[in-house]
Amino acid sequence: MVIRNKLPTNDPSNDPSNGPFEGQACTVDQEPGRATWKRQIEFTLAGIGCAVGLGNIWRFPYLCYRSGGGAFLVPYLLMLLVMGIPLLYMELILGQYMRRGPVHALAKACPLLKGVGLATVAISFIMCTYYNIIITWGLYYLFSSFQSPLPWQSCNNTWNTPNCTDRINPNTSSHSSTASQQTAGVEESGVLRWELFLLLLLAWILLYFCIFKGIKSTGKVVYFTALFPYVILLALLINNVQLPGAMEGIRFFIVPNWEKLLELEVWVNAAAQIFNSIGIGFGSLMAMSSYNNFNNNILKDTLAISITNSLTSILAGFVIFSAFGYMSHLQNIPVSELAVDGPGLVFVVYPQAFATMPVAPLWAILFFFMLLCLGLDSQFAMVEVMVTSLMDEFGGPLMKFLRHKEMLVLAVCSTAFLLGIPHVMQVGIYVFQLMDHYTAIVSLMFLAFFEVLAICGLYGVRRLSANLKEMTGNRPNIFFKVCWMFVAPLLITIILVFTIIQFKPARYEDYVYPPWAQGIGWVIAMASIIWIPLGALHTLWVLPGSFTEVLNLVKRFWIGWGGIQIFILSYCPSLIPGLTVLPA
Repeated sequence: MVIRNKLPTNDPSNDPSNGPFEGQACTVDQEPGRATWKRQIEFTLAGIGCAVGLGNIWRFPYLCYRSGGGAFLVPYLLMLLVMGIPLLYMELILGQYMRRGPVHALAKACPLLKGVGLATVAISFIMCTYYNIIITWGLYYLFSSFQSPLPWQSCNNTWNTPNCTDRINPNTSSHSSTASQQTAGVEESGVLRWELFLLLLLAWILLYFCIFKGIKSTGKVVYFTALFPYVILLALLINNVQLPGAMEGIRFFIVPNWEKLLELEVWVNAAAQIFNSIGIGFGSLMAMSSYNNFNNNILKDTLAISITNSLTSILAGFVIFSAFGYMSHLQNIPVSELAVDGPGLVFVVYPQAFATMPVAPLWAILFFFMLLCLGLDSQFAMVEVMVTSLMDEFGGPLMKFLRHKEMLVLAVCSTAFLLGIPHVMQVGIYVFQLMDHYTAIVSLMFLAFFEVLAICGLYGVRRLSANLKEMTGNRPNIFFKVCWMFVAPLLITIILVFTIIQFKPARYEDYVYPPWAQGIGWVIAMASIIWIPLGALHTLWVLPGSFTEVLNLVKRFWIGWGGIQIFILSYCPSLIPGLTVLPA
């Protein structure tokens, strides 16, 4: 169906070459009935909560540790400046201007790549099904911390592995009470772990009551969940710096190993960390910005979210590395020789550091409660993407059937809960690692590449600038335009190519997944990526004109955009201004 939508005559971006490849600059229906944030600070806090998550606590310090300590900060801060801030600004502008979630916003901006919007919703929903498992583990540790001594201080537990020792040494001991009751591999499902099942249910109940009223309830909750973690981080830092050996860990964190800057992997990891941490490509912040007031100054929110996110990572680095220094002092080995590997930082290494601190249960409770707040904030955003997209597309029919939006949120949460049950079986850690590898690493890079192509390339920097001027009265400065047109697309292309070249099959510690499990992993990855080509095929299928004309249009698109403009004017006059073609 073709929907006619009159374009603003005073918008300089309205040229007769607008088409299915480049999108249309259109007058946006501002939806008087669409909910908006009660106070703008609520969106800012929600955005900070979305960006600041568990990755700031474990992934950033881990990458610093692996990449030469302070040397990693150089490419990290550079990538924040030239990629993180500009791309977040791009997403927020589009979401606020279009007043829609990622599906409809990208469909309006670039009909040919409207599948990118669907893909962002798919990847956010897939991730929310297993991201809540991390919150479940955090709840398990939180409740286990209400005892003295802490249960992982000794090996007198049924879940300890045979190589456990009472000496604090992550090389030879295993205190991970959530993952250690595991099967030998993904081939064996094992039994359902009822304690984790109930905690998973509790995690989804907590999440539901935080977001069931939409931004009205989320806006109130974020005042606590977004701010309280900083109180705990500061308390942990004050405690840690007083421990023996702490300064050695901090010195490792801030003193660069300059030789590491010669390694391409360090630069790629810095860019990927900025990308993953801020959440570009997930559609979460785009969905939340669609509830902003139309004339909101989005640059202030962009700077607040991105800079706070990076400062939190650096603060967490001081907290974690001071603990590393303390552990190296206890073991009498250099900080560089500690065994540190990814999420084990949060659930194995750091809990062991608590075990020998004064008032150990108190610090453990504070730490895992902080993880709960950080996890819930990020989970709010991922679930909100799905709810917003369903309301944008099927709001009328859904409300006739469910009557209340709260029931839709309940349906989304219940479905994600059921899909998360395999993670709380004894095989769960293998399922979690498989999904995380093929979703957070493989799928996200493809989505990010096509999102930048759709918005910066096909929709165009000129139109994006015109949208910003219509909302705020000011166009973006030359710095943002250069980043959108050249720097960000180049960097994301390099990251994507490097990800493909350096791709390694999923594994968990020394366990290598069998080929059939790797195949399932690629199915999981394709569950989001597949929407991009499907959306493009649908756009071309319903495009006005004969099959031959459509093929010629595609051919001319790859030859150059000028050819498209001539072809559209010559053969497809229905695509001239005054028509908005191919809504999602």
